[in-house]
Amino acid sequence: MALFVARHQHEAESCPAKNPEMGPMLLGHLSEENAAKYGISIHGEAVIQGQHTMYMILDAEDGGKVEEFMAPFAQAGSVEVLPATHCSTVVERQGC
Repeated sequence: MALFVARHQHEAESCPAKNPEMGPMLLGHLSEENAAKYGISIHGEAVIQGQHTMYMILDAEDGGKVEEFMAPFAQAGSVEVLPATHCSTVVERQGC
């Protein structure tokens, strides 16, 4: 398994949380049970207040699985999947 950070951002006008159908659907999509169907483990998620930006920290086999999992969010805005490393690994190898 590899570590990834996924970033989703959308415009205020297209905020899925405002949509009575899309908001609950996306929230259900983020469940641990659903993520497991993609072979993904969610370490954490957070939305930056007032910025319409969500970050997720995930474990997955590869970035393609994360992109597949994040695809529903692409309907509302951008999705970026970034390979990541734990801080302890960076210190061990003496650099980012």
